[in-house]
Amino acid sequence: MNTVNAADIERPTFGKRDPDERGYFGAYGGRFVPETLVAPIEELTTGYFAARADADFGDELAHLLRHYVGRPTPLYETRRLASVARDARTNVRILLKREDLTHTGAHKINNALGQALLAKRMGKTRVVAETGAGQHGVATATACALLGLECHVYMGAEDMRRQALNVVRMQLLGATVRQVDAGSRTLKDAINEAMRDWVANVGDTYYLLGSALGPHPYPLMVREFQSVIGREARRQMLEQVGRLPDIVVACVGGGSNAIGIFDAFVNDTSVRLVGVEAGGERIAPGRHAARFAGGSTGVLQGTRTFVLQDDAGNIELTHSISAGLDYAAVGPEHAWLRDLGRTEYGYITDADALDGFQALARLEGILPALESAHAVAYTMRLAKEVADDAVILVNLSGRGDKDVQSVVEALR
Repeated sequence: MNTVNAADIERPTFGKRDPDERGYFGAYGGRFVPETLVAPIEELTTGYFAARADADFGDELAHLLRHYVGRPTPLYETRRLASVARDARTNVRILLKREDLTHTGAHKINNALGQALLAKRMGKTRVVAETGAGQHGVATATACALLGLECHVYMGAEDMRRQALNVVRMQLLGATVRQVDAGSRTLKDAINEAMRDWVANVGDTYYLLGSALGPHPYPLMVREFQSVIGREARRQMLEQVGRLPDIVVACVGGGSNAIGIFDAFVNDTSVRLVGVEAGGERIAPGRHAARFAGGSTGVLQGTRTFVLQDDAGNIELTHSISAGLDYAAVGPEHAWLRDLGRTEYGYITDADALDGFQALARLEGILPALESAHAVAYTMRLAKEVADDAVILVNLSGRGDKDVQSVVEALR
């Protein structure tokens, strides 16, 4: 491992807000897996808890985040966006945590690198992953290329069509991209296939899950790898603005970027934590992916959480203009924090997300991912409702290069 300067990097913080011994955050979480996955999950749990207790593991991850990923990412205050979003008589400030400026262009690399290091430490030589918008697939392929691991990424056929650029990026990085034609041909179906692969190849294979969902310890593990976003943002707010934000806003699909930035502010009760889901075309079965607006408690792909399902418990189809937000469940820690009243969740329609995308592009020269555009659009709405001197921090989870074709098609 390369020698690191203690003053040069920020080490991960592990062991904060662990779930209970069964992997539950309150009533949510747990492990709902077939018998064939019980042993691999136990092996993963043992491996992860040993790794996070090892200072060398934390040092290596911190070094790569600093010198490979490009952390810390900047905190940027918008001027023109804020002036358009707020009432002319107020002085609402809007700041962006620029995760779009990481290597590979999204927050996904934080978790992918952490888990790929864990896979290598556990002696695994082959990695499988799922992806929706493609950014987790690109991040996984990148980490595997860096560490010399074989990489297979499962992706729904519909997402491959929408995210053709990211498919090519993964292939150029040496990954095998496996098309999934089952079901809705999107993220849920890609997860199913990746888990089947893991079951069939547990000896040499590591499943690198991309969001804060799935069976324990994945929700904990992903949050801890993504918590670097919140730690940096909290410190940067104090250094640059002189105080904490009044509101933190992030888009929520599975919920990894949101839980990553929320993590550092959970104990600051004066800070509102707002997650933004995909409202799609409208809140009607099959036309959106807003779990808290149209869902109920259920179990999906290993965890108990809020799920879009019918009265018989069948998982509903989802829709969003964003390939990264159209998932039928949300991470269990989000459901728990909402029950506690610590977080709140709204939604943005496809049309409003397009408006947010164009506003940030034309006013600030930044093309956001369509996922992030949901958070931008919701923030522009909030800016007209909050106190005169409010400060809003937005997690700009990724850049929009991958979404340009989708935006062009939608605007036509």
